[in-house]
Amino acid sequence: MPLLLDRAERVPTGRDPVGDVRAAARWVGEHALTRAFFEHAARSGELFARIDCDPALRADPYPAYEELRSLGRLVPGRIVSATTDHALTTALLRHPDVRVGAGLRELPGPLGALARWGTDPWAAGPIDPPSLLATDGVDHVRMRRLVNRAFTARQVRAQEDLVTATAERLLDRIERAGAERTDLVDAYAAQLPVAVIGAILGVPERDHRQLLAWGNSAASLLDPGLRWGRYRRASSAVRAMHRWVTEHVEEKRRHPGDDLLSQLALLDGDGDETQLTDLELRAVALLVLAAGFETTVNLISNAVVLLEGHRDQRERALAEPDLWAGVVEETLRFDPPVQNSLRVVPHDLEVEGVEIAGGTPVLLFLAAANRDPAVFDDPQVFDIARPNANAHLAFSSGAHYCLGAALARAEARIALQMLHERFPDLRVDGSPQRRETRVLRGFERLPVAPGRVATRA
Repeated sequence: MPLLLDRAERVPTGRDPVGDVRAAARWVGEHALTRAFFEHAARSGELFARIDCDPALRADPYPAYEELRSLGRLVPGRIVSATTDHALTTALLRHPDVRVGAGLRELPGPLGALARWGTDPWAAGPIDPPSLLATDGVDHVRMRRLVNRAFTARQVRAQEDLVTATAERLLDRIERAGAERTDLVDAYAAQLPVAVIGAILGVPERDHRQLLAWGNSAASLLDPGLRWGRYRRASSAVRAMHRWVTEHVEEKRRHPGDDLLSQLALLDGDGDETQLTDLELRAVALLVLAAGFETTVNLISNAVVLLEGHRDQRERALAEPDLWAGVVEETLRFDPPVQNSLRVVPHDLEVEGVEIAGGTPVLLFLAAANRDPAVFDDPQVFDIARPNANAHLAFSSGAHYCLGAALARAEARIALQMLHERFPDLRVDGSPQRRETRVLRGFERLPVAPGRVATRA
């Protein structure tokens, strides 16, 4: 399938020929074939395949989501079924029998065997077992319980001073630079959450930039149907992150601190209820690290752009600071960082009055469910005072509800309020560049003109 290879790129060879073959086999099984299927379905007119394949629809998927909603509560497709329905999505996320998808590795026959053979534990990404995103049942509960202690409401409140101090430092840097234009993602939206999650995990500040670069590349693995070049770069980033975690775990075992990575390192063992295997430890640390900044950087940048387009509401939030929490919730509803999530129905089920056949993979369009008119009045309107904005599904629901939701909310609220109070005339200046990712929605670059600095008491 030459159309799937980036021009002038070839499947690489290196010191580990077997590893190269495994990587290529996995790419073929989980990405090349998936992309071919989606492109064929898109050419045949399948709407949610077009959403995946068409760059214009990826840039603004919301009209297509409404078209998909008009087709019914559960829309069958050649590869997966899809839903935009809030009640059905919520029920599937919470149903004890419905599982997260583990890709083609679950399939019987040669395709599943090929995908399983291509699996490399040192390249296990965010949706590969034993990641929390790809694990159900007792293992999920066990690993989640060990990590949850760092994200309780009490712990999040304790981190708010760090968030405030970090935002102050970054804004001071922007102010001192005095530039007419700055990239808000690079200078602020990405730097703040990586500093906070770095403090929680015990990551040295010197490593923050490198981890941001790795995480940004690895996030591509959430998407199906990657071309070889992006898959290779993302896999290389994940391998580097695995090596980094392994080295730092050993350091934490020798010199433990009071950070989460030290706590996890000292739990490493045989996989019982209070232990983690080596692979589980790496998977948990990688997910907490990457998810700890990926969601928040997209949330902050999406909110800034929405407020640019609704300046009356920005002015209202500046006049009524309690509304910054509403800015965060309405951004999560209106343009969430995570657009969709996959679930597999293992046996015939009736959910919310909808019959679903066993073995059906269902693509849950969380962003579309967040605009369901059965739940939200005037769902296409951005309203920071919306009374039920927090009924959104931006952080999922049920057993896989986002561990870091409270932290992300606090970071975004503080970051947005402090940014706009420091630079009340801030405006988008130039053409923001959306990320290429399809599951994650945010900005790669967001050029802004900070404008005047507010007088501080």
